[in-house]
Amino acid sequence: MAKTPSSTPDDAGVRLDKWLWAARFFKTRSLATQEIDKGRIQVNGQAAKPARELKPGDRLEMRQGPVTRSIVVLALSHQRGPAPVAQALYEETAESIARRDEAARQRKLAAEPALAIEQGRPTKRDRRQLADWDRWSASIDP
Repeated sequence: MAKTPSSTPDDAGVRLDKWLWAARFFKTRSLATQEIDKGRIQVNGQAAKPARELKPGDRLEMRQGPVTRSIVVLALSHQRGPAPVAQALYEETAESIARRDEAARQRKLAAEPALAIEQGRPTKRDRRQLADWDRWSASIDP
């Protein structure tokens, strides 16, 4: 039998940083707080602070790497639980899922960055040839 998210009464909210931690978006509350302070998370289109009270129905916009995720809060929780319980706390919008899928497809089709390197570290032979070229000489001899 699946557990249901432990929710609080409707009149009491949960701190934003605590909810993000409980919903398993971040491993620790301090990581969630850092991301909020950097301005990467907005609640209902407004900049948020870590102590902001969330309520069911709030809409979160969070930037994770190159992708912005849109999430609607369905339930509140003060404690971190297993992943299936955490996923029941929110619902990601359809356009957000489409953006994430498109970004993943673009990353998959992108060229490997290491292939762009034409020449790597010089070999021992290359270094010897560089040493033969007297580039640090200040003499004017022809």
